Amino acid sequence: MDFELSDDQAALAEAARGLLDDLAGPDRVRAAADAGGFDRELWGAMVDQGWTAVMVPEEDGGLGLGAVEAAVLAEQAGAHLAPTPLLPTVLALEALRRADAEGVAGVARFVELLTGGEQAGCVAWSARPDAVVARHEQGRERGREGGSARLTGRPDPTPFAPEASVAVVAATGEASGLYAIDLDAIGRPDPQPAMDRTRPVGWLELDDTPAVRLGGGAAVDELLDRGAALVSVEMLGGAARVLDMAVEYAKERVQFGRPIGSFQAVKHRCADMLVDVEGMRSTAYWAAWCVAADNEERSIAASTAKTWCADASRRVMASGLQVHGGIGFTWEHDLHLFLKRAQLDQQLFGDAVFHRRRLASLLRPKVEAGESVV
Repeated sequence: MDFELSDDQAALAEAARGLLDDLAGPDRVRAAADAGGFDRELWGAMVDQGWTAVMVPEEDGGLGLGAVEAAVLAEQAGAHLAPTPLLPTVLALEALRRADAEGVAGVARFVELLTGGEQAGCVAWSARPDAVVARHEQGRERGREGGSARLTGRPDPTPFAPEASVAVVAATGEASGLYAIDLDAIGRPDPQPAMDRTRPVGWLELDDTPAVRLGGGAAVDELLDRGAALVSVEMLGGAARVLDMAVEYAKERVQFGRPIGSFQAVKHRCADMLVDVEGMRSTAYWAAWCVAADNEERSIAASTAKTWCADASRRVMASGLQVHGGIGFTWEHDLHLFLKRAQLDQQLFGDAVFHRRRLASLLRPKVEAGESVV
């Protein structure tokens, strides 16, 4: 079996790298971070390339590609710290598009806006039980997709909620499922101070807030799988860039008359970083492929990727700081931007602890049935 990217996928990666090299260099990322974390010129270029609609069929105005191609874009976005709502918009649009295909009323206009890039989307998800609770609208049919409901609670801090027009929210309660909230109608949250300055983050304060039901538990699981897989690939992009930075610095920095890369301790650090990055690549792209193919191992693959990538990303960032020494801790060096973005990504769609528990619940039936879990 060939695990390499296809020629078309490799060409997409190269094109994405070229665009982001031009429009998301370190100086531009820092300027965007100082201005609130949203580079609208870069966002416009991504929209022009059709990246926001990468998973939308061609007949509906998209690129007609899949989760692996979305992962290719996510990796490059992570490697360049792209200050745009690409990933949340892709995830929100896919959830809305699937609901629209099922005939859910009230979401078609959001699908159109997000497909064309006129507006951005965000995804509010929390690993905390009952962070958001849904109840049926009085007089409405219970559990019906497209029906109205009311949401109450506060999910985890949501990237790009201060800039989005629609939020896709997972909720528990009597009407548990996946919902869409019109942020243009209820008002967007204010951006909050955050360590990751390359993305605006806001709290969605939901107080009997009207929402449209997109689907039940299956829709929530599908969103979690896609989100965990693509965030894992974004972490891969950032970790790979930090590895490259560390190797280059180890070649150039001289101590005791020799490049520090010649010292065994530094070599071991860089070797460990490479092992972690390649492990991230294997698990993250396996998860993206399983999501694209709707493979029966999709949830197992997604949770495996998020578990490994969250832990490995933390190790890579720590080793990157150690290799760079004092300069890596300064505000002027770009390393801290990668570190802070990775820290948020490690929490999105559940941290490593959450996904270990999820893996245990997914694998236990296989073990009890005497089936292989490898």
